[in-house]
Amino acid sequence: MRLKGRFWLAIWLVFVLVIFAWVVSRDTSGFMAATELRNLRNERSVVQSEKAALMRRIREAESRAVLIPRAESAGLRLPADSEIVILRAIPDERRPK
Repeated sequence: MRLKGRFWLAIWLVFVLVIFAWVVSRDTSGFMAATELRNLRNERSVVQSEKAALMRRIREAESRAVLIPRAESAGLRLPADSEIVILRAIPDERRPK
């Protein structure tokens, strides 16, 4: 049985349609991946800005301008120079066993 021209045309048409469908699906998945990447980058920038804000709040809370008034309101005071004792670490060879 010899295949006629219409049959070969149909085979080529199906082949071309399969190739087009493959290209469209590949482009669609690429577009979806690019959208997800853009969303993740935006989310990362938001998280980084929140981190910077939190680090700034921590530095402010650790400052003497904030800690001293809070300590004084809790009944604490700054020690005088004569009240500060500097402890030195004992070297390992002199440390009791």
